[in-house]
Amino acid sequence: MVRLVVRPSGTREHDALLRLLQMDETDYEQYWTAKIYRGEAQSAPVVLPSVGMTREAIVTYPGAIALIEANDVKPGMKVLKIDSHLPGEPGYPLH
Repeated sequence: MVRLVVRPSGTREHDALLRLLQMDETDYEQYWTAKIYRGEAQSAPVVLPSVGMTREAIVTYPGAIALIEANDVKPGMKVLKIDSHLPGEPGYPLH
């Protein structure tokens, strides 16, 4: 099971997530409410207040996935490509 870990609204990581999903905050909240209501998700993503807590969750919990800045990636973390590009590569959508 994949477990999405997010930073709070207003952080750079959360703003990047909204851009990636092409949603605003209201759409994002309605999306998760609908998923839970239909039984397609057990809960909304876990919201953690700090980068350190987010990093710890990623390496500790199997299936945890989060958006963090490339310079915050530490050993034990895996970086996923977006649209076939890694951070720093031309064409990466989240600059």
